[in-house]
Amino acid sequence: MPDSSLISSPHLPAGIHVIDGGMATELEKHGASIDGPLWSAHVLEDAPEKILAVHRSYIEAGADCILTASYQASRKSYLEYGYTAARADQALLKSVALARQAAAEYTDRRILVVSSLGPYGAALHNGAEYHGNYNCPHAELVAFHRERLEVLASATGDQAPDLLAFETLPSLDEARALTEALRDFPTLRGWVTFTCRDGHHVAHGEPISDCAQLLAALPQILAVGLNCTAPSLVASLIADLKSASSLPVIVYPNSGENWDGEHRCWTGIADVTSFGQAAELWFNSGAALVGGCCRTGPEHIRAVAQAASHCFASGE
Repeated sequence: MPDSSLISSPHLPAGIHVIDGGMATELEKHGASIDGPLWSAHVLEDAPEKILAVHRSYIEAGADCILTASYQASRKSYLEYGYTAARADQALLKSVALARQAAAEYTDRRILVVSSLGPYGAALHNGAEYHGNYNCPHAELVAFHRERLEVLASATGDQAPDLLAFETLPSLDEARALTEALRDFPTLRGWVTFTCRDGHHVAHGEPISDCAQLLAALPQILAVGLNCTAPSLVASLIADLKSASSLPVIVYPNSGENWDGEHRCWTGIADVTSFGQAAELWFNSGAALVGGCCRTGPEHIRAVAQAASHCFASGE
C-alpha cells in the first residue's frame, strides 16, 4: 500500500538514495522481446513475471526505489499500436501493482514505488525524446501528460504509486506543459528528469538551470535532474542544477555506451567499477538519488548502493 505521508511531503523521503537501473536491458536478459513500438510495455501484456524478476534483481542489488515498467504506457502509444485507450490505462495501473508485489516480498526493506512516465517523444517511436523537435501544438503536450495523470490520480490500493517520475524530457517547453497538466492534480507528487546534450543544456538546447527554476515554482515537484544522459556529463549538470534551485537533485545516466543509430547497436564499454566510482562523486557533489538508465543492470546498481553506503554512513 502506498504511504500517504510520502505523497504529501514537500521533500523526498529520508534514507532513499538508490534508484534501480535499466528495465529493457534486463528484460532482454530474461528472454523478453522488446522490439515492438511499446518496448517494455509489451512485456506487461505478455510476460509480467519477467518484470517481477527484474524488480527483484534490483531490490536485491540494493535499490530502495524501483520504477514501474510503464515508460511507454500511454494512450497515444497504445492507440497507434491498435489497442484501446482503456488498455493503456490498465497497463499503467498493472505496472504499479507488479512493482508493489515485488517490493512487498522484502518485508525488512523500505522500497519506494515510482511510476515511470515517458515524454511525448517516446510515443512517437522515432527518438524524438533525444532532440525535442516535436512540431506539435503545446496543448497537445499538455493533454498527453494529463491523460496519464487522470488515471494515477484516481488509483487506489496497490495500483497507486508513491511518487511519479517524469523521465527523459528533452525541452523546457515540455516541462511547461507538464507543470500545466500537474496543476489539475494537486495530490500528485514526483520528480522530473531531462535528457541532456552536453554538460549544461537539455537535449533541445535550453539551459538545464532554466528548467530547474521553472520546476522549483511548483510544490508538487520534489526533485529535478537527468536520466538517459552520458555519465561524463553528470558532474557539470549537478552543479548547474544545484545553483539554479534548492530542489534535491536526482541522476540516473546511461552506462556510458553510445547508441549507433545507423547500425542499430550499442558501442563502447560499460565499466561497472567506473560507474560506481562516479556515483560516489555524484553523491558527494550533491545528488540526493542516483541510479542507472539504458544499458545499466543490477551490477551497476550494486556499485551505486556501495557508493551510497560510503556517502551516507549516518543513514540519513
